[in-house]
Amino acid sequence: MAPFPAAVPLLLILLVAAELPAGPAAYADTDGDRDRMRYSRVFAFGNSLTDTGNAAVFPVTAGGPFTMPPYGETFFGHPSGRASNGRLIVDFLVEGLKVPQPTPYLTGRTAADFLNGTNFAVGGATALDPAFLASKGIMSFVPISLSNETSWFENVVRLLKSSDYDQHRKTMASSVFYVGEIGVNDYFFALSNNSVNVAASLVPHIVGAIRSSLTIMIAAGARTVAVSGMLPIGCEPQQLALFPGGPGDYDPATGCIARFNELAELHNLALKRMLGELRLAYPGRSLLYADIYRPVVSAVASPASYGFGDTPLAACCGGGGGPYNFNFSTFCGTPGSTACADPSKFVSWDGIHFTEAANRFITRDMLKRLL
Repeated sequence: MAPFPAAVPLLLILLVAAELPAGPAAYADTDGDRDRMRYSRVFAFGNSLTDTGNAAVFPVTAGGPFTMPPYGETFFGHPSGRASNGRLIVDFLVEGLKVPQPTPYLTGRTAADFLNGTNFAVGGATALDPAFLASKGIMSFVPISLSNETSWFENVVRLLKSSDYDQHRKTMASSVFYVGEIGVNDYFFALSNNSVNVAASLVPHIVGAIRSSLTIMIAAGARTVAVSGMLPIGCEPQQLALFPGGPGDYDPATGCIARFNELAELHNLALKRMLGELRLAYPGRSLLYADIYRPVVSAVASPASYGFGDTPLAACCGGGGGPYNFNFSTFCGTPGSTACADPSKFVSWDGIHFTEAANRFITRDMLKRLL
């Protein structure tokens, strides 16, 4: 395959109490048991941290490393279209809610395919449209943005309405809308020129794009939406390997690149503020902030406290050795790469994506809020 670019897309989280709390708006069963509330399905959006099969069939990304062993080895025993050694956050969310696995959008065709939930996330997707990024001198590699995923959602809404309008409204009301982390690829591409200022200038645009998508979901009938914040970019083995610095560049508590994590914190502050505004505009909706930042930073700062090993900033799978074990020439799934013996002790699977163990750890607070 072609050589990796200087900043590979995140081919891609979690929930804490929001500043303005709102209880989840579950949908009551129709079997007469009004005390038992439940959700029926999940609609998911995002990038490779959430994608369960779209990038594997999308022509631009099909055949990428995540479709090769050892991806998927821990849980599935084979590559499953997920950028991890096993399950993703959305998988643990689905299992915890006891709802069906959502159909990857690009593998479905009819209303029946999507009725039990749909996953619109695509590995390598950006929050902003490629044309907008290009206008800022930023090149993306996968021509899918959050607006494309939202358009696909609108296609599904039309399909469901055409089959049964009343059922469509119930479908939206009884669903969890999970907006996985989105925007990190935009920041990666901006940072590839080592320009934190350019990356920071994207924050209001990225949060604005998320807001636009959320309003479309709410207009379609969404009542419970969980929106992931930004991951700690400076703790990514990829970024640590690509941007070595001096002692003053690293957070002494974690070893992460401080200025990159400050960018993530700026994003998260703007995202929380936007969600607060939407709660006021749409009373009766549960708009939950899903925090990935704090769980990952906690795991990196004190890995033994959470069951991880003593190299929390190293990739389990890949090559290059050193403290981060990351090199594009031996990226996980390519010739010359190797995987660690026990992925459950690692936070990062391939230097960009999380291990199944980290995904499980991150998801715990989300499920506490939704159940």
